[in-house]
Amino acid sequence: MHNGKTVQLKKKIDRFRKTVYAYYEKNGRILPWRETVDPYHILVSEIMLQQTQVVRVLSKYSAFIEKFPTIESLVAASLQEIYSTWQGLGYNRRAIALKKCAEIVQDSYNSVVPNSVSELEKLPGIGKATASAIAAFAFNEPAVFIETNIRTVFIHCFFPEKKQVADKEIIPLVAASLDKSDPRNWYYALMDYGVMLKKTYPGLNNKSAHYTKQSPFEGSDRQIRGKILKELNKKPYMTEKGLIAGLNADNQRVRTILARLIKESFITKRDGRFSLAQ
Repeated sequence: MHNGKTVQLKKKIDRFRKTVYAYYEKNGRILPWRETVDPYHILVSEIMLQQTQVVRVLSKYSAFIEKFPTIESLVAASLQEIYSTWQGLGYNRRAIALKKCAEIVQDSYNSVVPNSVSELEKLPGIGKATASAIAAFAFNEPAVFIETNIRTVFIHCFFPEKKQVADKEIIPLVAASLDKSDPRNWYYALMDYGVMLKKTYPGLNNKSAHYTKQSPFEGSDRQIRGKILKELNKKPYMTEKGLIAGLNADNQRVRTILARLIKESFITKRDGRFSLAQ
């Protein structure tokens, strides 16, 4: 038998769902990865969207899919080709992870992207949230996950007065409100509602217990890494001296970053010259 609080919560969730869907029906975003249910294309979009704004992904997604339309075409491509198309998205290790994903899917799953969260989580660069998003968007599976816009919605609607809201408090509400008959469109609606709320009430995500302010990109190791990869993509087999000359950074810092890039299999060094890993 339901107690009063349970009934009250159910009514609130019903109203909440109607509000979110009503907004989505009038204001839903048209995004290219929402125009497909091809699991590989959705896998590409979800890895691109990790820590990256939609507007930046929009400028790269279609070109990437056009260049590498299938698992097999991505497996056959060199890292240099992949980097050329990825350039500008940042977090370049995702490009390597994506190629490794394609290789595993081809070799272990007969080029068919797996539809279960547990199998998707085994792929490189894919955590539980990304695996759940792929399952929901590619296969319409009722997987439960949180990303930044979803977090914004639940903080605003269910924790209006609270600070330091933990994801473990939000997850049960995501599960309770999930439209299991159409998880794909429900999550699209939630995300779009979150985008609107962020614009209307700036700083909502600051109320999350998991909020951390991103460090500045300008002058960061991440920026230097990106510049090194960009240079090697244009001009392979560069010397350390040649690379350092093109970077406005401390020599030892550049050497440390080069060593890290080699360790992470981004680049190789042979006969004193650096090039992108193949």
